[in-house]
Amino acid sequence: MYDIKIIAVDFDGCLVQDAYPDIGAPNWDVIARLRREQDMGAKVILWTCRHDELLTAAVECCAQLGIHLDAVNTNLPHIIELYGETRKVGATEYWDDRAVRMPSSESGRSYYTAKSGRMVP
Repeated sequence: MYDIKIIAVDFDGCLVQDAYPDIGAPNWDVIARLRREQDMGAKVILWTCRHDELLTAAVECCAQLGIHLDAVNTNLPHIIELYGETRKVGATEYWDDRAVRMPSSESGRSYYTAKSGRMVP
């Protein structure tokens, strides 16, 4: 489906500590990983509920942290060409502090919750 890795990354609680509407302290481990992914060719979409001046502040923060954003709350241009403008951001990975990774129904495995950091049966 995608010829490159596309990472949709949340801002509050992921790139920075959750202090909404303020901007929290940087999560340096996440930022370093994202920079490495970008160095290997990944495209990055900032995927956040922030809007207006709060969104502008988040975008400016990302620039100050050395994170290049290929898109903000929208799909990359080549994805829009393929599928049109959709409400869901298309990505190969979604980085979010509230994520839950769901297994396929055939696997019968437990799922991992990012918030708790543990496997759940």
